[in-house]
Amino acid sequence: MTTPPLLEVQHLDVEFTTPDGGRLHAVRDVSFTLRRGETLAVVGESGSGKSTTALALLGMLPGTGRVSGGSVRLDGEDLVTAGQDRIRAVRGARIGMIFQDPMTALNPVLTIGRHLDEVLRAHAGHAPAGGARAGGARAGGAPVRRDRTARRARAVELLRLVGIPDPERRIDDHPHQFSGGQRQRILIAMALAGEPDVLLADEPTTALDATVQDQILTLLGELTRTTGTAVVLITHNMGVVARACERVLVMYGGTVVEDGPTAEVLTRPRHPYTAGLLAAVPRLSAPSGTRLTGIPGTPPDLSLPVAGCAFAARCALAEDRCLTTTPPLAADGESVSETTL
Repeated sequence: MTTPPLLEVQHLDVEFTTPDGGRLHAVRDVSFTLRRGETLAVVGESGSGKSTTALALLGMLPGTGRVSGGSVRLDGEDLVTAGQDRIRAVRGARIGMIFQDPMTALNPVLTIGRHLDEVLRAHAGHAPAGGARAGGARAGGAPVRRDRTARRARAVELLRLVGIPDPERRIDDHPHQFSGGQRQRILIAMALAGEPDVLLADEPTTALDATVQDQILTLLGELTRTTGTAVVLITHNMGVVARACERVLVMYGGTVVEDGPTAEVLTRPRHPYTAGLLAAVPRLSAPSGTRLTGIPGTPPDLSLPVAGCAFAARCALAEDRCLTTTPPLAADGESVSETTL
């Protein structure tokens, strides 16, 4: 029997009110599911709605942003209609977040131990609404929240789990005393402190060199295998997608244009935008001096109504009908290089 999805997002819409009183439709009709232990990549250019979608799942939209339609169900519970107290209980405890830039996410005047202590006091031991999480009971539970010594021991354990050397000593260091890769690991430790069922990782490897990037991806892979944590990985890097993710969600203009298993999407893209992203990936086999391929034009203005296919103005395969309707994807087993839309 197929297990029900852990996270189910259906027809999610997000809007922002602009300073002139208009509306910016940042996310439109986004749907996807996520199962325990699964890693889903969300890819697309900047401004495609990737991070906004992640923040909407957590109820953390900035400024005038609001979820204007759709549902976000965690183990069947709709978080869109849940009250703020319930969202605060879920945030960190059941859905964790790894932010892109550790130096803006970490407080420079607090030690790493203080960072982790605050998370453990807030979230450790919160029971999931649907019962015990997969993989066993939560480590520590409520006693960890109440006991300072137990919280410190748990913090050391988390730092060791994410590969920080000599955690008993380094726990009293400040963020500037760690390398960029180590700071990213600390963010992962903080996200894991509440033992979440879902981990949202927003470009967690962007600022890291290739070696450290590989270490972080290996760590995330081990966590999904050993704890059953599901991961939504937001990235621009197709190499990261191929390396770490089972499924891919491609976003453009605030909506999903293609999704499917990683191997199929990367080898047989069915939407011209996906094909354009893949064509822009540098090739080691290309002769020296080869110019990188880009997608001409700019993403659409989401404060204006989108008629037809949002990618039509930049698409080499666009037809007149694309300006008024969204053409179907290429048939299963075909790619845009083998068919015309």
